[in-house]
Amino acid sequence: MAEEPSAKRPRGETSDQCTKVDDVQVLGQKHDYKVHLNEVGIHSKEKLDVVCTSNPDEAVKMISRILKRVCGLYPQYIDVDVEYSREDEHPQRAAVLQLCVEELCPVYHITVATKWPKSLRQFLKEDRFYTFAGFSIEGDKEMLRSSGLEINPNKYIDIQHKWRVPFKGRKRYHSLADVAGSVIHPFYKQMKDKIDRVEDHKLWGISPLPNYLIEYAAIDAYATYESWKRIENIREGLESAKEAEKNYDDPYYVY
Repeated sequence: MAEEPSAKRPRGETSDQCTKVDDVQVLGQKHDYKVHLNEVGIHSKEKLDVVCTSNPDEAVKMISRILKRVCGLYPQYIDVDVEYSREDEHPQRAAVLQLCVEELCPVYHITVATKWPKSLRQFLKEDRFYTFAGFSIEGDKEMLRSSGLEINPNKYIDIQHKWRVPFKGRKRYHSLADVAGSVIHPFYKQMKDKIDRVEDHKLWGISPLPNYLIEYAAIDAYATYESWKRIENIREGLESAKEAEKNYDDPYYVY
């Protein structure tokens, strides 16, 4: 998430068999890895399906799975979150890219990848089929841009600008923990307490990520996706109720 300080250092080695890739010139170590966690627990009995990788071939598979999943939904939203490299190591960059649609949560460790799939840039700049949603997304967009990636400016939603938690006080913006704890489950109110916000956030750029940080990144992405999904349902329901009330006496209006 954009609200947290974070980490960076090495970069990753990728498969020579991947031909549709963008070369990334990065100093430091290289590491090509994949971790699959398919039993990451959340507040309910459901489990998240999480893949964390720095490999471009695996990233292509993750993007393909996300696209297949989102195409069967309406409305079509994809969560996007970014963890940053260390604040004291300049230039600070995007280190980890998290995505989520329903229980599917890819975590792409871009700061340790020496090659990115070309489809990643196309995926982030899509202008018709889906919209990205996130928290503090302006900061995430800036970090991605400084790393050579960019989200379509016309196809994103910053949830902090669209929703306020009722009776939560007068601060300008509410955090993901505030929102998810309100619209999903109180479980998410302490989600940021599960890691050390200083020491653990120095690890985002170090490969490979420990499993507990991968789990944190996935739950973070899921909470964002599910929060916006529920908020949209509420907003659409309110609009439908207003429309129905307005047309109550119209004999041609179908209820």
